[in-house]
Amino acid sequence: MTFDPRIENEISSQPYPLLFATISGAHLYGFPSPDSDYDLRGVHILPVREVIGLEAGRETIEVSEIRDGLEIDLVTHDVKKFFGLLLKKNGYVMEQLFSPLVLRASPEQEELKAIAQTCLTRHHSHHYFGFAETQWKLFDKERPRRVKPLLYVYRVLLTGIHLMRSGEIEANLVLLNQEFKLPYISDLIARKLSGPEKSTLEDADVEFHQREYERLRAELERAFQASQLPETPSGKAALNDLLIRLRMQTIEN
Repeated sequence: MTFDPRIENEISSQPYPLLFATISGAHLYGFPSPDSDYDLRGVHILPVREVIGLEAGRETIEVSEIRDGLEIDLVTHDVKKFFGLLLKKNGYVMEQLFSPLVLRASPEQEELKAIAQTCLTRHHSHHYFGFAETQWKLFDKERPRRVKPLLYVYRVLLTGIHLMRSGEIEANLVLLNQEFKLPYISDLIARKLSGPEKSTLEDADVEFHQREYERLRAELERAFQASQLPETPSGKAALNDLLIRLRMQTIEN
């Protein structure tokens, strides 16, 4: 897959080796507007000397800039911090790891994906409940109400339901809707893609979407109750082994 050279330049300019780098945000979710920024997410590997020494390396790197007219938002975490997040019910990091929009890959990324599967639990549903509630409140308080937060509401609820049912991460709303077949999703996406002039909703639509929001929340609750995913992650030892190997590679290199 070929990406904009400005994105490639941003990734190439990072100060530490990257375990992986992917695209998240609206491009991953399947509804980027013409002016959407690029959310770049990844994992870097601090060298041993910047972990054990008095001069600690940058555990998190954040860059927000406009590069030759392209708005870029980049966040990478050191492997230890990222691995710790994988052991929590954090849907964000799972979506970043499993994003198909891959800017940088490594053999260890594939190993990490396999380990991450053992870190998925029933309680990741709480992440999606919380995110959906936050986005619904944002949608409901604005005047005029915008399509973007409403799309995020549907995206996270469908991602959560799909995860509870299948044990797989899928963050693309277009692909998710092939399973759920909600007839209004394609219209909402078309409104967002068309630009600001059509990306708001009439008040008459709100009651319908509130009912759908509550229905899908109830569906996520049922999927959580019925899920075959484990209660707790089991990948800590494997993550620890991988972390040690990645750190040792920085000495050898």
